[in-house]
Amino acid sequence: MPRDILVPQPESSRKLSTPLHSLDMFCTWLAATPLSQTIQSVEWLIPAVQTVHILAVAMVMTSVLMIDLRLIGVGARDQTIAAVAKRFLPFIWWTLPVLLATGATLIIAEPARALENPVFYLKMGLLLAAVTITLACQIPLARNASFWELSAGRKRAARLIASISLPLWVAIIFAGRWIAYIQRT
Repeated sequence: MPRDILVPQPESSRKLSTPLHSLDMFCTWLAATPLSQTIQSVEWLIPAVQTVHILAVAMVMTSVLMIDLRLIGVGARDQTIAAVAKRFLPFIWWTLPVLLATGATLIIAEPARALENPVFYLKMGLLLAAVTITLACQIPLARNASFWELSAGRKRAARLIASISLPLWVAIIFAGRWIAYIQRT
């Protein structure tokens, strides 16, 4: 016999279960769509999409690393921060839509795996923070190419941005991997 028939549940616990139930129903619906079924049934498709996703992650991480090393003052010291950013920022911004497309494809293939997983939402939050801090580096450079090199205070701020940026992007990778191993409780 269902527990809520024997023991009435407080109104608040019923409200909390409704969004999770709706999410579960959405995931079930999405997994049954022809697009999801096609992605699931074509044997080579998911591995191919995962490969493109991983290569795109590598491209973003390489670009982030090069920019952050320059911001810290360790790498490419013979080039201005603006020159390094101009060279590598396009690889971040042009690759993010590829990650969005491949990630969406993987979600459509197995919606519950991501959408019912708290680590997925952690990853999305980290991504939002990483994009924000990347913009915090880029926007001042668009106004003044020497912005981060004009004073000791700005150089310290650039090092701070890099010291936050790199761990954020690395955490995104870890969260992405953990999605496969941590399930909704």
